Amino acid sequence: MVEKVYPMTHEGKEKLEEELEYLKTVKRGEIIERIKIARGFGDLSENSEYEAAKDEQAFVEGRINTLESMIRFAQIIDNEDVAADEISIGKTVVFEEQPDGEEEEYTIVGKAEADPFAGKISNDSPIAQALIGKKVGDTVTIATPGGNMLVKITAVK
Repeated sequence: MVEKVYPMTHEGKEKLEEELEYLKTVKRGEIIERIKIARGFGDLSENSEYEAAKDEQAFVEGRINTLESMIRFAQIIDNEDVAADEISIGKTVVFEEQPDGEEEEYTIVGKAEADPFAGKISNDSPIAQALIGKKVGDTVTIATPGGNMLVKITAVK
């Protein structure tokens, strides 16, 4: 059986490790305490506090398993062999939408560390897929769910 590989930056792996440590050392203890308190309220079959705590415990344990798997199969992206102006995972790209010239900036990261609201897009996203391997000065057509978007790459950091 082939295990899934999670491409990510070194910083992304560190953030996952920090979250895992927090869930194991702090959050688990908080939930156990909530369950203990809820048990003191009596009949567990009609105890919403107990059910909510158990649901949260299940969610946290699932997240811990997911994080452990992501960390175990993390593939740290090394851009040493990639040209400075070439787009790849771990790099930030700045482009202008054509023809209006609206500028956008995204950092391309692995799926495990994607956060679109923070400007970090997954390497599996349509935008990243279209941009990876391209260089400063290239004009690229990106197929998005909302239609095609034409962009000109202005910088790679």
